[in-house]
Amino acid sequence: MPFDFQGKHVTVAGLGVSGVPAAKVLHGLGARVTVVNDGDDERARAQAAELEALGVTVRLGDGATLPEGTELIVTAPGWKPDKPLFTAAHEAGVPVWGDVELAWRLRGRDGRKAAPWLAVTGTNGKTTTVQMLASILKAAGLRTAAVGNIGVSLLDAVTGDEEYDVLAVELSSYQLHWAPSLRAHSAVVLNLAPDHLDWHGSMEAYAADKGRIYEGNRVACVYNAADKATEDLVREADVEEGCRAVGFTLGSPAPSQLGVVDGILVDRAFVEDRQKNAQELAEVSDVDPPAPHNIANALAAAGLARAFGVSAAAVRDGLRAFTPDAHRIAHVADVDGVAYVDDSKATNTHATEASLAAYESIVWIAGGLAKGATFDELVTGAAKRLRGAVLIGADRALIREALARHAPEVPVVDLGRTDTGAMLQAVQEAQRLARPGDTVLLAPACASMDMFTNYNKRGDAFAQAVRELGA
Repeated sequence: MPFDFQGKHVTVAGLGVSGVPAAKVLHGLGARVTVVNDGDDERARAQAAELEALGVTVRLGDGATLPEGTELIVTAPGWKPDKPLFTAAHEAGVPVWGDVELAWRLRGRDGRKAAPWLAVTGTNGKTTTVQMLASILKAAGLRTAAVGNIGVSLLDAVTGDEEYDVLAVELSSYQLHWAPSLRAHSAVVLNLAPDHLDWHGSMEAYAADKGRIYEGNRVACVYNAADKATEDLVREADVEEGCRAVGFTLGSPAPSQLGVVDGILVDRAFVEDRQKNAQELAEVSDVDPPAPHNIANALAAAGLARAFGVSAAAVRDGLRAFTPDAHRIAHVADVDGVAYVDDSKATNTHATEASLAAYESIVWIAGGLAKGATFDELVTGAAKRLRGAVLIGADRALIREALARHAPEVPVVDLGRTDTGAMLQAVQEAQRLARPGDTVLLAPACASMDMFTNYNKRGDAFAQAVRELGA
């Protein structure tokens, strides 16, 4: 039954990119909305003034107390489940939804057809895969958008004036935790590696929240054949009758898989007589960049699109039309026979592992805020590819120590500075270590906030430093 918001007391937990739209939508539906927010800074006060002008009550600096009479909480995805607000809600029997759950409940509310969701999660590669998927769906002539954790509001997509045939939805583990009734048409978990464990409490809880994306899938649960944990989540999911498990692999695909044969992306899942037949989808060279982890992203996107009935030609055309975002294994320039590549988006070890695997001989620029990560496994796997390493940032010692243990022959430059100007020196030191044919790779394996506003600014600084080399 649709939830009737008219006159209901709804508390929105958190302002920001999800809280403000949620408060506006709920107010428009006739709910009596109170917003609570931990912070009381200038930005929060400006957002509060905007909402209060509409008649929404806002409490700044107090995100712990459950407002009297609350019948529903809609929370920003980043609010941890152990916050006192949610403890009080549980004790009072008040349900807690995230903005994704709210969007799911509002689909088709005005009598319009509710667009199916093709959903993507994973530790790394979500945004790229969703953007590839949207490009493929558009190539098939479908009205679509890339939405969710990608920065485009799902609430806007389901309540706005534009109608869609299907949505390509990126979902984080946080969003999935707060979306109990979500039921996608088809979904994929790209990979699983330890991340956000401070929020979830354990790897098991993190994986379980990721696995929620498969619950109730109608057509296909797409998984990574090289990552058994993703297949295990499919096995554990309660799906609709007839929903299929579909794997993707960088090798030759078995029946019910997509994979790669002689430089061709092929489908042995959505074809007649998949025991004997395969459908060519695209060439590896159609994927930009054609690094192994990005080929995996393309196969996952293709699997979801094929589950929705998209033709092989549209898969090819969509992949050819796709342009990756900046700072995602982006080639900046060649200087004196050395390639310089910006993968500032590689903010954890899992993403950096994939980035390092894409090149044969690397001068690695790494470091920043480790977020509790360890680097022994990463360094062990990449040691044979490393020509040298240049370390920056607050937690660079952790990487230096891992290099000393597992790659003692690799020359290391440890830059004992954390100002933004360190990037120019890092690139100059990397140039000194590199030889023609090498790749200087910024793949920090760490967050950026010790030195830069975000990973975009870090990547911009790297690119500018490279341009100064070639000037």
